[in-house]
Amino acid sequence: MIHQPAIHVAAIRKTYGRTVAVNDVSFDVRPGEIFGLIGPNGAGKTTTMECVEGLRTPDRGAISVLGLDPKRDAYALQKRIGVQLQEAQLQKRIKVWEAVALWASLYQKPGSGDRLIEQLGLSDKRNAWFMSLSGGQKQRLFIALALINDPELVFLDELTTGLDPQARRAIWDLVRGIRRRGKTVLLTTHLMEEAERLCDRVAIIDHGRIVDVGTPAELVRRHCPEHTVVVATDDPAAAMRFRDIPQIDSVTSDGLRVTIRGRGDDLVTQVIQRLAEHRMRVIDFRTETPTLEDVFLRLTGHAIRE
Repeated sequence: MIHQPAIHVAAIRKTYGRTVAVNDVSFDVRPGEIFGLIGPNGAGKTTTMECVEGLRTPDRGAISVLGLDPKRDAYALQKRIGVQLQEAQLQKRIKVWEAVALWASLYQKPGSGDRLIEQLGLSDKRNAWFMSLSGGQKQRLFIALALINDPELVFLDELTTGLDPQARRAIWDLVRGIRRRGKTVLLTTHLMEEAERLCDRVAIIDHGRIVDVGTPAELVRRHCPEHTVVVATDDPAAAMRFRDIPQIDSVTSDGLRVTIRGRGDDLVTQVIQRLAEHRMRVIDFRTETPTLEDVFLRLTGHAIRE
């Protein structure tokens, strides 16, 4: 049985004057997955998401969200989606419970605001003004507002930008919890670690174009198949002993440290075998695995821009 995608985007383009923000972008989001649009600021992520949400109209192309047109069927869709916008703000002196109650009043069948406040760890801030909340607490409140109508599909735009590592990881846990409840999530981020930790699949976007789509692991295997092993040993012949390993790209030494770069899933095994065969004393041993940021650099020719 083939399931209809939760989101279908086909060859959309969006320009602002002479600036092409989104150019021939296509992707599908499957029901129940966390899908990430990843890339640097200014790459076209937010414009793409706003077109999918129905907040902007693409100049051309087609979009389907839960089988509906986001512009023509906006009212029907509003009941089924939840949206957290980048740079969202509330009145300074609205209290947490008041904001949740206000959002709940906008829907015919809202979920329990009190339960959401508790689930998102805001019970002790229930009577606090919005202006007094920390960055992480504000983001948790925005997630609560996005979930108040128990949506099938949730949009999260640059959710953790500017948060400290502890708050960021707490938000990641909340997003995983959304998916565990059977929801579909479309998020944007320029933080590659965030995409690797959260997303089932990602679309890399740069200068308004989709560069590639896949799981983080697939993209790393496809574009950065190299593996690196770093060995610290006092054996003066170490570098020479590693050079006969098949599929080696390079062996370099710097003092006691030898760096072996190569391809193939058995590179680490081969290095360990050489260490054992020649009874080399190992002072330190570690492997370095390519990341999504390495993939982005390989595909686009430049590092992530802040």
